[in-house]
Formats: sequence, structure tokens, C-alpha cells
Amino acid sequence: MTETTPFDQTDDGLPTQKPVQLNDGADYDELLATHDLVLLEFVTSGCGICASMEPVLGTVARSAPGIVATVNAGLVPDLAAEFGIQSVPTLVVLRDGEEVARLDDGFQRAETLVDTLETHAVQ
Repeated sequence: MTETTPFDQTDDGLPTQKPVQLNDGADYDELLATHDLVLLEFVTSGCGICASMEPVLGTVARSAPGIVATVNAGLVPDLAAEFGIQSVPTLVVLRDGEEVARLDDGFQRAETLVDTLETHAVQ
């Protein structure tokens, strides 16, 4: 994973959570082994909507339960194939390693993603 840990500190010393980038299947396996609730965003290089989702995912990572991760479908095609990714961005919510929700219809608001994660956190 690009981020060794999803936690950094802000200027006031408080922890802030950021999305992590998965670079291969081993990163994905490690993520599932350490987190029960995952929001996984599939992107590709040059995707404008994907780029516009970056600040949204940062907000979600700081305010929602679980962990937020991104994976470039073009660089990790096996993982994209495992999830049957047909378009980007595609956001998949995983609970205990199982897909429980999928949002694949373009730009998503932070509120929508936070609500989705909160719904699946309590199950």
C-alpha cells in the first residue's frame, strides 16, 4: 500500500485518516485482514470524475467508519476483474470481506458515501 498507515497527524497533533492506495493483490489481502469495513474505489489514470472524487474520499475517510482505499483498475487488472469492474469510478463497500454495496453511477457525494458506510457498520 502506498500509505503504510492511513493515519497522519494534523498541525494540532490530532490524527487524521486518509485514503490508502492499493498497488497489488497483496495490499488488498492485507487491507481485508486488518479492517472489517472497507470502501474500495476503482479508478483509472486520466479519469476526470475519479480525480474529482479525491477530495470527497478524503472527507469520507475522516468522517465515516471503516477505511477508504483506491485501486487503479488499469494497474491492478486482476482485482478489477475479480470485482467485474466495467466503468470507473466504481465504489464497492466490503463488510468482513464480502461485497455489501456498490455505487457505479458516476460522481458520489460525501454524504451518500458516509451514509452507506454507517449503514453497513452497524450490521
